[in-house]
Parts: sequence; structure tokens; C-alpha cells
Amino acid sequence: MASLKEVKGRIASVESTRKITSAMKMVASSKLHKAQIAIENMLPYERRLNHILTNFLSSDVEINSPFINQRTPSRVAIVVFSSNTSLCGGFNSNIIKNTISAIKGYKKSGTVTDIQLYPVGKKITDALKKEGFKIEKELSYMADKPSFQQAADLAFELMELYQAKKIDKVELIYNHFKSTAVQVLTHETYLPITLKRRGEMRNDGEQSDYIVEPSQEEVIMSLIPKVLRMKLYTVLLDSNASEHAARTMAMQTATDNANDLIQDLTVLYNKSRQQAITNELLDIIGGSMK
Repeated sequence: MASLKEVKGRIASVESTRKITSAMKMVASSKLHKAQIAIENMLPYERRLNHILTNFLSSDVEINSPFINQRTPSRVAIVVFSSNTSLCGGFNSNIIKNTISAIKGYKKSGTVTDIQLYPVGKKITDALKKEGFKIEKELSYMADKPSFQQAADLAFELMELYQAKKIDKVELIYNHFKSTAVQVLTHETYLPITLKRRGEMRNDGEQSDYIVEPSQEEVIMSLIPKVLRMKLYTVLLDSNASEHAARTMAMQTATDNANDLIQDLTVLYNKSRQQAITNELLDIIGGSMK
């Protein structure tokens, strides 16, 4: 059995760790509250823009936007979102596994000749470099403090590359914030935009009729880039909220584990102390009987 000094030292060490994890949980919880407000304020706006665009596209108007042109993907860009720091459970590991699997899947297909990677976050950047993949552009600066301007600049760059036919498809890989305890790994197509006609649309809300000026075609052409910029910013906010939620839960779990370990060590300490006292009493009794 461990000595009293060793057990006492372990208890002090775990208590110190518990203070750190508890403080980190409080900080992550505070950041989560701010990030949650931001994403909850942005999501309805982004979804309403998509709803308006879908209603426009449900008509029989001829659309010549380059962002809806479907091409056989031989050059694919993947924008993947992680965090800059660790201690957030499986948040980063799930993203890394999914991204590497997607890249290897494209390489095995034989049709994709070029994969351009745009990692947002140091963890995914380091993981991709470790695997030997070429990074097109590092975007770690976007992960900690989501900025609309930075997201819009990236969206503009991707739209230009797609319009110039330097890439045929853009995919997004990120964690979608559902609740503090649940973050859903999401892998979706960003470009080209998938059009749904009225017969293909789900009945998930009212379908409005709009009076459009100067023309429906011009409104659609200006609305599509706006929707794409807003989509990328929303994903950035979504990933940021998911990161803080994952870290909050990870630090809460670590704190709970520390409490359990302290309780077990305290029981062990009391047993060791009781045994030490019993041994001393037996020595005293044995000495007095001689």
C-alpha cells in the first residue's frame, strides 16, 4: 500500500489539476455563451436568404450564374474548420479523420487530379502537414475570432477560382453546433449551388411570391454571391461555437473525474492512516507484553 506521504501528494496534485480544469471550464462556458448568441442571431438570417433564393430559383426563369454550373470534378477545394488549441474532446480528431478520409477517397476515385486544401485552425493544418498533404492556404487566424470580412474574402477567392474554372467543386467540413453536449460533424458542398425546383422543395415553410425590380434575373445574380458569403461566415461561427461547447464539456468531464479520483484517494489515505495507527498500537502492545 502507498505511504501516507505519497497519497497526500497525489491528492494535492489532483486538486491542483481540478482547479485548472474548473477554471478552463468557466472560461470556455463564457466564450460559448457569446458564440452561441452570435450563431443564433446569424442562422435565421442566413436561412431566410436561402429561402428567398430558393423561391426565386423555383420559377422557370433562365439562370446563367457560373456558380450553379455542374462540372465533373477533377479539381476539388476543401475548406475544413478546426480549432487552434486542444483540450476540446473529440472536436479536432473527428474533423481530422473525416478530412483525411475524404482526401484519400478522392485520390482513389481516379477522376480527381488536384485537391486544394484550405484549413481553418492550427490543429487541422498540423495534421494535414503531418500526413504530407499540400496546403493551398493556411487560415488559422480565422479560427479564434470569427470575422465577416475574413469569411467574405475567402468566399470571394473561392468564387473567383470556381468562376475561372480553376476548381470544379468546393466542399466544407466542420462541426455544426446543435447543443452544448452535441456537435454534428458536417460535410457538405459549397460550390456549385444545388438548385431545387418547386416540385423538389420540401414543405418546410411558406413559399412567398415576390414583386421584383428591376428584374428577377438581376436580383438572383446579386443574391447568390451574398448567400455564399453569408454561408461561409455562418459556418465559421458554427465551428467556433462547437469548439467552445466541446471544450466546456471536456473540462466538465475532467473536473468530475478529478473529483472522483480525489474521493478515492481520500478513502485510500484514511485506510492507510488507519492501518499505520493500528500497526503502531500493535507495536506498543507487543512491547509492553515482553
